[in-house]
Amino acid sequence: MSHTAAPPALPTIAFIGGGNMASAIIGGLIRQGHPASQIEVVEPYAPTREALLKNFGLTAQPEAGPALQRASIVVWAVKPQTFKDAAAQAKAHTPQALHLSVAAGIRSDSIAQWLGTERIVRTMPNTPALVGKGMSAIYARPAVTPAERQSVEAIMASTGEFLWVESETQLDAVTALSGSGPAYVFYFLEAMTRAGVGMGLTEAQAHQLAVGTFVGASELARRSDESPAVLRERVTSKGGTTYAALQSMEASGVSQAFEAAMRAAEKRANELGNEFGS
Repeated sequence: MSHTAAPPALPTIAFIGGGNMASAIIGGLIRQGHPASQIEVVEPYAPTREALLKNFGLTAQPEAGPALQRASIVVWAVKPQTFKDAAAQAKAHTPQALHLSVAAGIRSDSIAQWLGTERIVRTMPNTPALVGKGMSAIYARPAVTPAERQSVEAIMASTGEFLWVESETQLDAVTALSGSGPAYVFYFLEAMTRAGVGMGLTEAQAHQLAVGTFVGASELARRSDESPAVLRERVTSKGGTTYAALQSMEASGVSQAFEAAMRAAEKRANELGNEFGS
């Protein structure tokens, strides 16, 4: 008599917070075949609950309750300032779970204290996760097992690419670079579009050219073995148009201003941990 092995049981994943980042991860999981019946969501804001029902067929709960007890992984997709209160409400229902935080700045020491567990992973995703092109960095506390790390990888892979960092302090730099980074790209796109319109293009033309240029240049950088500096030099002939633009940027201190902006974001990530952590 032959036995066919039963497929591995899919874990139930709970989300505390059902906003943009939670929706990006939920959408990715469902696209990968994770059943909606194996997802729990706690979301106090009624319009967000309605969006989860409409988009994914998920009935979210307005507050943490016994339904969380079936979750083997809890994803914390809350704002830093609400994390502590949300943890107090959920703690009694989640002692069995691995906890994955996507909250900016809140350190795992604080989360461990609030939830009474060492099984905590922090990740810093970014908004391109909404279209499956996210870039995340992940840090795990020592108590997290290799199998639990793999579970986290499977969740984050549904949103795009990821990398592990060994030191939690690196997550503040990650927040400044890739976490906040999409806004820097949009800022440049705005400026390029405005300039294009000022030089006689329509807004639609300027926008399409600017976005297409970022997509193409990013893909070229991704596929190339050469550094961005070498790629930049390739398109910059002495005395040419690109040279004129780059000389103007250098004279205006664009590079230094950009690095200073990222330092400001890193500093703010650290402050969030101090302000809203325990």
